[in-house]
Order: sequence, then C-alpha cells, then structure tokens
Amino acid sequence: MSDYFFSILQGALLTVAVSLASLLVSTVLGLAGATAKLSGRRPLVWLGTLYTTVVRGIPELVLMLLVFYGAAIGINNLFEAMGSEFVLDLNPFVAGVLTLGFIYGAYMTETFRAAILAIPKGQMEAAWAFGMGPLQTFLRITLPQMVRYALPGYTNNWLVLIKATALVSLIGLHDMTYLAKQASAATREPFVFLLFAAGLYLVFTSLSLAVLKRINERYSLGTEKVQL
Repeated sequence: MSDYFFSILQGALLTVAVSLASLLVSTVLGLAGATAKLSGRRPLVWLGTLYTTVVRGIPELVLMLLVFYGAAIGINNLFEAMGSEFVLDLNPFVAGVLTLGFIYGAYMTETFRAAILAIPKGQMEAAWAFGMGPLQTFLRITLPQMVRYALPGYTNNWLVLIKATALVSLIGLHDMTYLAKQASAATREPFVFLLFAAGLYLVFTSLSLAVLKRINERYSLGTEKVQL
C-alpha cells in the first residue's frame, strides 16, 4: 500500500501546480475585471458585470466540462468550417487551470473592486495632481494600500480554489484526488486513501493560512489588523 501513498503524494505536487497556476490566472483576470467595473466606461462596466454575474451563477463542474469538452468541439468545428485540418486536443492541465482561473477571476474581481473602493479617493486625486499617470498611480498609490483590504477576501478565495482543484480529476488529470480514488478502487480501502488526501488538503490550507497571516501582518503595520 505504500506505493499508493507515494503516488498520491506525487499527485499532490500536481494539485499544487494547478492551484498556483489557477491563482495567477484568477489574479490577473480579477485585476482586469475590477479595473473594468470601476472604469466608468459603460461597455467595460457592462462587460465586467456580465462576467462576474454569469460565472458566479454557474457551478464550477459545469464550467469545467463546458471548457474541456465544449470549447474543444467548438474550436474544431470552426477550423473545419474554414477548411483547415487542424484538430485541437485540449490538455487537461491547461483546461483545468484556465477554467479554475476563469471562475475564480470573477470572485477576485469583486474582492479587488471592494478593496479599491475602500481607499480614500482623495489619495488618487492627489497623485493625479502631482502629475502621475493612471498606471503610476495604480502601482504607487492604489496597489500597496489595496493589498491590505483585499487580503481577507483573497485568502478565502485561495482556500476555496485549492479545494476546487479536486474537480480536475473528473477530466482525467492525475491529481491527488484522482489517484486517491484509483487507490481506493484497487484496494477496496476508500477511507484510508481518501482520508489521506483530505489530510493533505488540510496541510495545504493550513500552511496557506500561516503564510497569508504573516503577509497580512506585514501590510497592517501601523493600522488596525484585519482578522483572516
């Protein structure tokens, strides 16, 4: 049985890779979405609102299957209609990362939007009065302060995202959930291996909380700390 435990540990590395890659995608999309919703430009506001409303209203599993199966079929049909012989074979890792990143980008959008709104508007106006451009104002004024307000919501989204990576096992990615189920079926000892996988998820979330708590303390120096 030790071989099964070792394989699940190897799958845990893939789980971490999917989680971190998805977090990067969701952070980028979240910043873009928050910027769009706060831009004041009607098309961008409408697009950002549509993104957050639709994505947060559809189950993660449905979106995962739509991207993995539906997107590949749609793109292949498009190339076929154009007379191309190109066939897209969507990699499960890429599909999982893009889907989770896309889903949690909607939640990050609202987290970042609320954090930006918590910053006194006068500070940005002062930056513009000093001749700073929009990008310079964001990097030097908005972003450093936004981190402190965004961290509680960001932490929660990250913890949920880690657990949601278990969904990628349904599209054939050999993460630790997939391998735990395989080991359970082979040995007929489901509780042993599933509890082992559950323990690994608990380790990941506990370590994440410890790290993010230190980051929160760093950005809360001189201010009232927000409990994570």
